[in-house]
Amino acid sequence: MSLPLEGVKVLDLSRVLAGPYATMSLADLGADVLKVEHPERGDDTRHWGPPFAGEGEDRQSAYFLSVNRNKRSIGIDLKTPEGLERVKRLAANADVLVENWRRGALEKLGLGYEELKATNPGLVYCSITGFGPGPDEDRPGYDFLAQARAGIMGITGFPNSDGGKPTKVGVAIADIVCGLHAATAILAALHRRNATGEGVRIEVPLFESALSWLANRAQEYLVSGEDKGRMGNAHPTIVPYQTFNASDKQIAVAVGNDAQFARLCEALGREDLASDERYATNPGRVANRETLVADLQTEFSKHTAEEWVEKVREAGVPCGPVNTLAGVFEDKHVLGSGILQEVDHPTAGTIKLLASPVLIDGERLPIRRPPPTLGQHTGEVGDGG
Repeated sequence: MSLPLEGVKVLDLSRVLAGPYATMSLADLGADVLKVEHPERGDDTRHWGPPFAGEGEDRQSAYFLSVNRNKRSIGIDLKTPEGLERVKRLAANADVLVENWRRGALEKLGLGYEELKATNPGLVYCSITGFGPGPDEDRPGYDFLAQARAGIMGITGFPNSDGGKPTKVGVAIADIVCGLHAATAILAALHRRNATGEGVRIEVPLFESALSWLANRAQEYLVSGEDKGRMGNAHPTIVPYQTFNASDKQIAVAVGNDAQFARLCEALGREDLASDERYATNPGRVANRETLVADLQTEFSKHTAEEWVEKVREAGVPCGPVNTLAGVFEDKHVLGSGILQEVDHPTAGTIKLLASPVLIDGERLPIRRPPPTLGQHTGEVGDGG
């Protein structure tokens, strides 16, 4: 399979999640990503466990494995003159550099954009920062704090009336969406460079990435001035679009239009709800949410989740189980899609990894390299990368 970023060299000076997620996205697309790590400590996430794959000193943290496939690792101490000079030589031959150091830290080391573009004017230099320009531009960024301050926790969880509290998303979504924004911006910059020969410095703030994730909820507030707060598994502007309790466990039902609502009512044996003028249109269903949801819940409680998922799907209405992680990796589509793959790791043995969700011409992007051990490729990498 010919990959679109073959031949693109990425120098990765980032660590933890947002930067490594961005560079993994580029690596999946074929870029040669060289991950620079401290030769003794490595990326912080190498120590974030348990769980670990493998045993002893060669064990690999699950966290590190999750965001570093398809990369090479080289051990360099940036606090030494020799290490700095080597990184400068690598940067001179790179197409892209990605970093998420504290603002100004790399400039003090002579690795800022202005210094590096003097020898490599086509370099695409991407900085992932905590806040970006503004009053808090020098503060560090952390996913949990970004989720809290950007309002994500304020709209996640169940309302106070149901005993709920603000809740973070179960994965570091601010970091992940920041990494995706960074990868997108890098691709755009490479496209422009191919036309002009000019590099550019990109900055992607973690906090603003979290703000961008508010999407429709932010715009609803800006239009109405109303903060609907936390709504559990319900949707602020679509009904029914939430979880329901079947007789044994929960299912998710997503009705996107009036025709789907009518088909749902037919599947439930409640055609009267579809003909009720209060529920005939989505605005009406939103206005009369409580009574409608109560009637629907009464019907869903009569059969098992498996029975309802099959029946509602047959009616052409989106519906599915609310899976645990164990359920996810028993899901027939997950097992049959090819996104879960086994790879041979040099110290951890055979491990399972999630591959990229991207398919090109019907083919899934391959896992060409397992996540590297610390400094695994130090000896094979020359100054040209």
